[in-house]
Amino acid sequence: MLLTTGATWGICAAATAGVIARPFRWPEAIWATLGAAALLAFGLLPFGAAWAAVGKGTDVYLFLIGMMLLSETARRQGLFDWVAATAAGHARASTPRLFLLVYAAGVVTTTFLSNDATAVVLTPAVYAAARKAKADPLPLLFACALVANAASFVLPISNPANLVLYGGRMPPLGEWFASFALPSVAAIVVTFLTLRRVERARITGTCESAVTRAPLDAGGKAALAGIVATAAVLLIASARDVELGLPTCIAGVATTLAVCLIARRSPISITRDVSWSVLPLVAGLFVLVEALVHTGVIGHVAAWLASLSAQPVRAALTAGTALAFGSNLVNNLPAGLVASTAVAQAHPPRLVVDALLIGVDLGPNLSITGSLATILWLQAIRREGEDVGFMRFLKVGAVTMIPALAAALATRLALG
Repeated sequence: MLLTTGATWGICAAATAGVIARPFRWPEAIWATLGAAALLAFGLLPFGAAWAAVGKGTDVYLFLIGMMLLSETARRQGLFDWVAATAAGHARASTPRLFLLVYAAGVVTTTFLSNDATAVVLTPAVYAAARKAKADPLPLLFACALVANAASFVLPISNPANLVLYGGRMPPLGEWFASFALPSVAAIVVTFLTLRRVERARITGTCESAVTRAPLDAGGKAALAGIVATAAVLLIASARDVELGLPTCIAGVATTLAVCLIARRSPISITRDVSWSVLPLVAGLFVLVEALVHTGVIGHVAAWLASLSAQPVRAALTAGTALAFGSNLVNNLPAGLVASTAVAQAHPPRLVVDALLIGVDLGPNLSITGSLATILWLQAIRREGEDVGFMRFLKVGAVTMIPALAAALATRLALG
């Protein structure tokens, strides 16, 4: 039993290290799926349990499919270039103002379309804006990555991890705002201020403002309408406590087909350019976590939560901080799944659950593997010829995430 547990943890650790370090420059998905395959090959996880773990991510897969189709369709129709030219014009040759506009756009996109949408939809537009404005793209790209997590608990739909942690039983919107409105403001503001300070040398001075903005054609307008309609669909689905994956997927497919019909283009070319590897990556991560669950980790976590809960304030601070850092080890979606199952067993006070949500949403700003949104962001910038290594992101993440997490948790605890 001890040997089996050790082997399971060893394989999961090696797979996670592969996702982080990307040996041989292989994509993250390969290392996650290799780890899952090794668990099955050595009999450390039954096939039925692995298949059930893959099935737990169905709503996430559908959500990602819809968002990736929306993003690629919008890119093909020049929507990102149009948004970029608009942002560059409003910056009025000020790089700090362009940085502020990008961050504000990230807050809006994350709030109403989710942090994954900020990574997939907004990031290419921001890179295009930096190129048109002849500004250093990295500070603007970091703004996209960090705001995607910092603003991801403004609304229940702002992060798929919110749905995972609450196990599909979301609090009413009024209760949600009472718990998270002020902590969200704290996280967003502190993240902005710390990131601006870290990147101050790169965002000083002027940028190009005389940028020609070509008008959107019919296909571009249809793509923009599809994104707006998707945001409306997600708000309605969230209000009615409906899972977001299927509506998002339908909206993405419908927008793609409508735009292709208007532009008289084949949808096949769009699907070829979508980063489908993210789907096996997510599936592999869920399998790795399921293997850890089979070693009895959830029982230990639940017992730990139950013992802590005798002192709710201390429990909230400790558990939220632990999950924030732990999410960077296995990604926040599976980490949220573990926490959700432990919460169902331990029944901690609402204050503790809220702190866990802040931790699982905001904590991943520490590293590139912390959240699915950050991995999607990394794939998006690689398509544009940019790259950010693990240590480079960690240096920025450590300076921005820790104070933002402290501010958000302190604000939530102050609310009682």
